[in-house]
Order: sequence, then structure tokens, then C-alpha cells
Amino acid sequence: MFMTLRFEALLWLLVGITAVWVVSMKARDASLVDLCWGPLFAAQGVFHLLLADSPGLRGTLAVAITVLWAARLSLHLAMRNLGAGEDRRYAEMRRAGGSGWGWRSLVTVFWFQALLSWLIAWPLAIAATRPGSPGWLGWLGAVLAVTGLALEAVADAQLRRFKAREAARPDASAPRGVMDLGLWRYSRHPNYFGDAVFWWGLWMLALDAGAALVSVAAPLGMTFLLIKISGIPLLEGHLESTRPGYAAYARRTSEFVPWFPRDH
Repeated sequence: MFMTLRFEALLWLLVGITAVWVVSMKARDASLVDLCWGPLFAAQGVFHLLLADSPGLRGTLAVAITVLWAARLSLHLAMRNLGAGEDRRYAEMRRAGGSGWGWRSLVTVFWFQALLSWLIAWPLAIAATRPGSPGWLGWLGAVLAVTGLALEAVADAQLRRFKAREAARPDASAPRGVMDLGLWRYSRHPNYFGDAVFWWGLWMLALDAGAALVSVAAPLGMTFLLIKISGIPLLEGHLESTRPGYAAYARRTSEFVPWFPRDH
């Protein structure tokens, strides 16, 4: 039953993301896929919870936290991206891909993200489909997930206010500053750290539901993506080339896990 639901969820994800791809083709904006990242997980959680044989409090809690996380992320991305044109990463892919980029983006961007979300949502599917109430491990996981969500929200809000102040400067030609206040004083990427904490908390809820230890591949994979693939590396290179003070900030500030700044 569980694996049947999992494959059904994947099929629906592919159908839904393909519809978004059609819109992106008309808008010439592949970055619309980013707005779907949170909803891809929320939809899976709700799907599994509704079709579970006997959903319990643990599953309801896991899905509720995931829906809250997805709603916050989607709102944040919508406020940041809508009306700003195609994200530079996808614009570069479009230029490099030439005339065939549109069709290739269906597989390499849209279907890929749907498949990736399906794999990472493994712990969520386990927690949502197995009955019972949380034990101490489940409650600890829920607290950890909410803490990660809060860290993300606070870090993004702080960065949004900083960017608004930067945009309002009277001398727009002056070098742009570096955000090193609030949570950003202790980590160069506190929002990514919060995201990782969220996924580890969700995994603990699944472990409380009886998930096999091998399911740790999901939060490990997500953390690896954030640190080594699609998160920090892409952003750091851009910031180093566009923010003159970023190199000095990087030398004194922890890359990922929040810690006290170094003196030099």
C-alpha cells in the first residue's frame, strides 16, 4: 500500500509540474519552478495523509508543519521573484541551451525537481501514512522542524529588510554592502541552515513512526544539496563577484552552522 501511494504521488507530481512548465514556456521564465518547490512537498504530505488507512496525530503533525513550511517559502519566493524576470541561473541555462532549451528544461529542471522532491519526501510519506501519536522522539523532531522553520523565516526577513535599505540608498552607484547583522552575523547562510534543521526534524518524526535508518538518506541528501550543490556554492560565487566586502565577511563568519565570528 505504501509503495503504491508513493508511485501515485510521483505521477501526480509530474502531471502538476508539467502544467507549470507549459506556463513557463509561455512566460519564458523557467524560474517559476522555484515557486513550486514548497507546494511539491505540501501536496505529497496531504496526499499521503488523506489516503492513509488510519492517519494518526503524528502524521497530521508532520503534514501540518510541512504545509506551514511550504506556505512560508512560497510566499517568500513570490514576494522576491514575481515581476523580477527570470532568475539569473535559469537565464544562463537558457542562453547556453539555445533553441532546444525549452523542451530540455521540462526534463532537466521541472521533472527533475519533481523527482527530487519525491525522494526527499520519503520521511514525510512514512510519518503521514503510519498511525499513532508521537513519542518523545517524534515530539523532539516536531520541535526541531519548527525551530528550523523559524530560523529560515527570521533570516529571510532580516535579509529582505537589508535589501530594502540597500535599494533605498541615495547613491545607487556606491558599492553594495554585506548583510552581517542578526543571524547573518553568526552564519553566512542561516536560512539554509534553518532549512536543513527542518528536514532533520521531519526525519525524526518518521523515525518515531518506525522508519528504517536508511531513510536518513533524505535529510542527508537535502543537506548535501544545500551545502555542496544548489545552495551555497552558487550563491557564494555570485556574492564574491558582486559584493566587495564579502571576502572579508566570509573569512570571519561561519559558512553554515551558526557560530561566533572570528576576530580577523
